[in-house]
Amino acid sequence: MIETRAVAFTPIKGTRHSVQPDAEFDAHGPLGDRRFCLIDAVRGRVLRTVQHPSLLSVVARLQGSQLSVTLPDGTTVAEAPELSGETLTCDYWGRSVELALTTGAHSELLSDHLGQAVRLARAPRGAIVFGQPLTIVATASIAAVADSAEENGTGAAGHAAVADLFHRFRATLLVATDEPFVEETWLGRVMTVRGAVDGLRVRIGGPVPRCAVIDLDPITGERTGRLLRTLSATRATNSAGEPFFGVYAEVVQYSRR
Repeated sequence: MIETRAVAFTPIKGTRHSVQPDAEFDAHGPLGDRRFCLIDAVRGRVLRTVQHPSLLSVVARLQGSQLSVTLPDGTTVAEAPELSGETLTCDYWGRSVELALTTGAHSELLSDHLGQAVRLARAPRGAIVFGQPLTIVATASIAAVADSAEENGTGAAGHAAVADLFHRFRATLLVATDEPFVEETWLGRVMTVRGAVDGLRVRIGGPVPRCAVIDLDPITGERTGRLLRTLSATRATNSAGEPFFGVYAEVVQYSRR
C-alpha cells in the first residue's frame, strides 16, 4: 500500500503542472491528463516543453467541457473547444498519432504567447504520453535530491524544495516514503493507493529517465537550475545519458466517484 500526498497533471501537454485535488482515474490514468496538445501549425509537430519552456507559465484547467487557459499577465480564455472536423497525423516519439484540431480562441491566445502559429488539438486518451500512463515520485527521494542540490549550490532544502522538485519532475503521484529511492524496489508489484486518491491499484514499472525540463522553473519556464547535472552525477543513467528518477506505473483497478 502506498500513501499519496498529491495528484498532479495538466490538461494541455507542456503547460504548468498543477495539483488536481478532485482527480478521477480510468484505465489510461487521470481523466483530463494531457487531453489536449499544441501543434506547430507549419511543421505539424506536437510541441515539447523542453523546446518551448514558456509553456510552463501557462495555467490550463479543465472543468467538464470548459477549458480555461491563463497567461502570466492574467489574460484568460475559458470556453469549450469545438472540433473543426480536421485531423492531423503527427509523429510522437516514433509513433503516429491522429489529433483532432479545434476551433476557438485558445489557439490564437497561445500563438500570441509563444510567438508562433499553433493549433490546439484534442488527443486520444494516452496518445501523447511518453512511457506508461502514470509516473510516481517519492518524498524521501525528493528530499535526498534537494539536499544534494543544496550541497552543490543548485537548490534549497526543506518543504519548499520538495514542492518545487515535485513540479519540476511533473509526476502524476507524489507518494510518502521514509527511505530514499525505495520505490525503485517495487518493480512489478501491484500497489493499493490511498490518501489523495482512493480506490486505485497500480502496477509499478521501470525507472523514469529525465531530461533538461527539470532545470526549468516550473512556474516561469526560465532555466534556473542544474538539477540534471546533479542527478547525472549521483544516479544511474540510460544509454542516452539521461539519469533515472521516479518510476512508471499503470492502472490495474480504479473506481469512479
